[in-house]
Amino acid sequence: MDSNLVLIVITSYFGLLFLISWLTSRKISQDTFFTGDRQSPWFLVAFGMIGASLSGVTFISVPGEVGNSNFNYFQVVLGYTLGYFVIAKVLLPLYYRLNLVSIYSYLDDRFGFWSYKTGAFFFILSRTLGSSIRVFLVAGVLQLILFDQWGIPFWVSVLITVGLIWLYTHRGGIKTVVWTDTLQTLFMLLAVVSSIYLIGKDLGLESISDYVGSVVSDQRSEIFNWDWKSGQNFFKQFISGAFITIVMTGLDQDMMQKNLTCRNIGDAQKNMFWFTIILVIVNLLFLSLGVLLYLYAETNGIAIPSRTDDLYPLLATTEFAAIAGIIFVLGITAAAYSSADSTLTALTTSFCYDFLEIEKKYPKDRQTKVRKIVHLAFTALMFLVILMFRWINDQSVINAVFIIAGYTYGPLLGLYAFGLFTKFQVHDKYVPYLSICAPLITYAISKNSEKLLGGYKFGFEALILNGLLMFIGLYLLRKR
Repeated sequence: MDSNLVLIVITSYFGLLFLISWLTSRKISQDTFFTGDRQSPWFLVAFGMIGASLSGVTFISVPGEVGNSNFNYFQVVLGYTLGYFVIAKVLLPLYYRLNLVSIYSYLDDRFGFWSYKTGAFFFILSRTLGSSIRVFLVAGVLQLILFDQWGIPFWVSVLITVGLIWLYTHRGGIKTVVWTDTLQTLFMLLAVVSSIYLIGKDLGLESISDYVGSVVSDQRSEIFNWDWKSGQNFFKQFISGAFITIVMTGLDQDMMQKNLTCRNIGDAQKNMFWFTIILVIVNLLFLSLGVLLYLYAETNGIAIPSRTDDLYPLLATTEFAAIAGIIFVLGITAAAYSSADSTLTALTTSFCYDFLEIEKKYPKDRQTKVRKIVHLAFTALMFLVILMFRWINDQSVINAVFIIAGYTYGPLLGLYAFGLFTKFQVHDKYVPYLSICAPLITYAISKNSEKLLGGYKFGFEALILNGLLMFIGLYLLRKR
């Protein structure tokens, strides 16, 4: 693909983002960055959350992963629906009733200072690692199709990437993100639908029934796995999907901050309902795209790359028609920024409220300056973590994201479950130690599960074990 054409596409795209940023950052107050003045239309939040939830991981890894595990990932997606129901009916009412800006301040009221700081710390750790993986994946693709052709090293291209994110979010914050994520979700969905259409056209598919028939008749479209020893077993995947959703959305400041910009709890719940329906459909489209990509490669005698994450970028940039390549570039660029922009805003919000206590400790005339310094610092941190993943990554990125989530979100799951479903108080000062022990014990059990448990192999459900160990530990630490 011609690098000049790619540059024109990306530049035009950023022109739109900066226009939105300018429009949304006029007449803003100090609270606008953190709350969006609680005036976001629920349908915009719902649509924009699609892009933030999917990101570059879904855009690239899910289609490629079809070659390794068929449609098994859809079992996780089905579990998402249960998780979103819990968020809408249990967590959102709690957050709105307490009128929270940072959702982790609930832990301060419920347990105390150290539980509060522990929850906020694990969010910052989880989101920094998870979002950096997502941006790393997309930055690698942009490096391949654009920056390598100009001899620009990876670290420079990543610096440009995170620098642009900082530029268009540093004033409007979450208010800007709600609107830019809507645009980015639109481009991402246009990319996947257009790719499916263009591949199908090349394969001679003419009607919707032809497309459906080609996907359904392919053995890679098999959804269910009933082998209890397998990490892809349905019950493991479904239950894990529900818990992954609860922790990575419901207990995540990034995702919940968008919901809390809605006018009221009713709008926030409507947002979650429609978001769930759209998300299931979109994931099914990405999986179907994966089958069609493999069919296209096999039909045209194209070798499948050793890293399945590379399949879609390879075909889009070297084999498809120019228009398909342009659409792919738009989609992958949107995927990169829809996740990272909201993450930087959420990390800034959490650190300012949960650690700096910006509203209590700083006068109004200094709060904006402090917030800007924190925002810039997290941009720099993301840059460094992305470079770290460049050096050590050796597996499918979608698996890496969920593996990390299983260990870093587990303590949050245990804390919130204990807070919501019991009335016990705990010895708060011991909670940070417990939150370190639970993931370590989970790792040890998971690593040796096949020996200890008769061949049982842990998958994403390590998150549930982690949360359960945290819950049990809190029960043992309860005040009598």
